[in-house]
Amino acid sequence: MFRVALSRTAAMGLARSSPALSARVALPRLAPVVRFNSTKPKSELKKQLDAQDDLRRDWDARILSYEELKPKTQQPSPDKYLIDVREPDEVLQGSIPSSVNLPLSGIPNSLHLDAATFKQKFGFEKPRHDQEVVFYCRSGKRSATACDLAKRNGYTNIFNYQGSWLDWTSREGIKPPSS
Repeated sequence: MFRVALSRTAAMGLARSSPALSARVALPRLAPVVRFNSTKPKSELKKQLDAQDDLRRDWDARILSYEELKPKTQQPSPDKYLIDVREPDEVLQGSIPSSVNLPLSGIPNSLHLDAATFKQKFGFEKPRHDQEVVFYCRSGKRSATACDLAKRNGYTNIFNYQGSWLDWTSREGIKPPSS
């Protein structure tokens, strides 16, 4: 004999269609529905929501514009990193001057490496936790993820060039390579 798990609706239909089976069909138990009523005044709830918003605002990386990024590319500094999180095959199409490549797929594991191993693997010094780090990608989505990963790993001076490679190429007049 074998058992078949049925939804409550299917089991009820089966039980109605065949009285002989109805004795053998076990109806699944449903969890009781619980409704919570808030006894807190609306002003208290608003304060809690505002506090949550403040925490989220602190978690988001600061956005860097093209105008803010351009001078950083003209005067690179070893104390400030511009990190391209695109994959190596994407970087072959071009990159922003003075940037280094650290693919997003490798960030979770690489931020835990010791400084010597990091440098050997990626070819540049591992950023310090308080060092300025600007992330960019193709369109700004992966760079936002990179910022989140960096924040979760203790980096505090994080920026996201939200326009990323697409914004850079359009403002610099760089035509993307044709496929």
